[in-house]
Amino acid sequence: MAFDGITIANITKELRETLLGGRIYKIAQPESDELLLTIKNNGAQYRLVLSADASLPLVYLTDVNKPGPMTAPGFCMLLRKHLQNARIVDITQPGLERIIHLDLEHLNELGDVCRKKLIVEIMGKHSNIIFCDDHDKIIDSIKHISGMVSSVREVLPGRDYFIPQTQDKCDPLQLSYVNLEENMRTKPMAVCKALYSSYTGLSPIIAQEICYRAGIDADMPANVLEDSALHVLYDTLSDMIGQIESGDFAPSIIYDGKEPIEFAALPLTLYSDKTTQSYDSISVVLEHYYAERSIVTRIRQKSVDLRKIVQTALERNVKKYDLQIKQMQDTEKREKYKVYGELLNTYGYNVEPGAKSMEALNYYTNETITIPLDDTLTPQENAKKYFDKYGKLKRTYEALSELTVQVKEEIEHLESILTALDIAMQEEDLVQIKEELIESGYIRRKGGTKKVKITSKPFHYVSSDGFHMYVGKNNYQNDELTFKLATGNDWWFHAKKIPGSHVIVKTEGKELPDRTFEEAARLAAYYSKGREQEKVEIDYLQKKNVKKPNGAKPGFVVYYTNYSMAIDSDISGIEQVHG
Repeated sequence: MAFDGITIANITKELRETLLGGRIYKIAQPESDELLLTIKNNGAQYRLVLSADASLPLVYLTDVNKPGPMTAPGFCMLLRKHLQNARIVDITQPGLERIIHLDLEHLNELGDVCRKKLIVEIMGKHSNIIFCDDHDKIIDSIKHISGMVSSVREVLPGRDYFIPQTQDKCDPLQLSYVNLEENMRTKPMAVCKALYSSYTGLSPIIAQEICYRAGIDADMPANVLEDSALHVLYDTLSDMIGQIESGDFAPSIIYDGKEPIEFAALPLTLYSDKTTQSYDSISVVLEHYYAERSIVTRIRQKSVDLRKIVQTALERNVKKYDLQIKQMQDTEKREKYKVYGELLNTYGYNVEPGAKSMEALNYYTNETITIPLDDTLTPQENAKKYFDKYGKLKRTYEALSELTVQVKEEIEHLESILTALDIAMQEEDLVQIKEELIESGYIRRKGGTKKVKITSKPFHYVSSDGFHMYVGKNNYQNDELTFKLATGNDWWFHAKKIPGSHVIVKTEGKELPDRTFEEAARLAAYYSKGREQEKVEIDYLQKKNVKKPNGAKPGFVVYYTNYSMAIDSDISGIEQVHG
């Protein structure tokens, strides 16, 4: 989600409740565009992160200390000179702008009380941290913006500070029906876009949420809204503005499975089909959301090379398999050639020299068939020619029958590795997948390098009834769970005929309740290629009935007697054991 004006309003409220009246104890500049302020207030110590990073600007409270460089940058030294031990007298947000003002009171060299402002602008690539005096004159900023960089506003020492009005947007805190009607009627664009392009502080996702609450199609043109719909839209937006003004925030993170997809300062009812985790603090939301997103992004980046190797091998094997199937279809003519040869040997003495065909009764079907002949050959030579064709096609069929099975197994193996890459949550998970690719011959082990130490462990869950459930993250772990951890009467689960994890439920000699069967099946559905489907068919049986053929690839098993159930892949209510 965009770090919008509503999120800033929530942060401003949290900072006022936590830091107002506190004193700045330490100032550090860990990154070129980031400050870390340590503030003491009411006997407690807080750390405030102010980041003007162009790709990820943030403001939040944290417990994590981040060391600064050995030599403090000039901006940091300037702030230490003026603001060491300064008291925070006010924290405000102008309108719903993505801006926070920290009003600070400190003593100058003569012991006189002075006022300064630290202004944090969270505006994407234009983000900045600006230090001003009590007359809004810029003393310095973490980023200097000259007239050559921006024709709208210079951010340089000695310049006057002002908020640039680069877009003709209205303050939603001054909302009126007349104003909303004018904005909607004059904009031939989707209602959602008309909202966030008309009002400061509204992000696209919040605009979608407003439409959803109002029961209006977010993509319909704003200028064709009926009066009744416009009144509902006004009431919905007014209610949301009321929530913001009263500080009635509800910070949360929305998850799709285990992946965080959005965060919000207000409830996002449009994600009713997703899992929502609520928090008391917007700072905790921001810290968790971006930390978890960072993990997901980093793992995806690190798995790119492995994924490319697997995808290339998979495409090559699929092409090979398709060609083999086509060749197999061509060999279906072999029995016809065998019959031709036999009939020519039986009835060929009736054929006149130079004949181009022969009609004969097929004693296998009691039908008369026409056999093409080479008029330069005798009937016996024609028979031999057909027997030779039959023999060649038979040999091809026998060879392909074996090869297609091998290639099909290779395709299934590669698809299972792709699924394992989708499941991987940590770097050590990728290490084990890479090891499998090396041992399967897809990656060459670098000369002299030893086999790596594997630290990745299967997922561990506990069912609502207290049974321990284990999920393999890759083929090696699947084999280990099924044939080493599981005993004969433990239960085994797997998505039917699609790549996925082996799920083992340890019974400890007890009968499993229905609820545990369902939770284990949901895990098998979620950790499979079919996780996006509404329902996934899951096979389950006792482990003693699962076998591994000799020479089978990692993770490959066979079973002949099983139960099945179709179930969704929602695992949000299942307790995971960490560590």
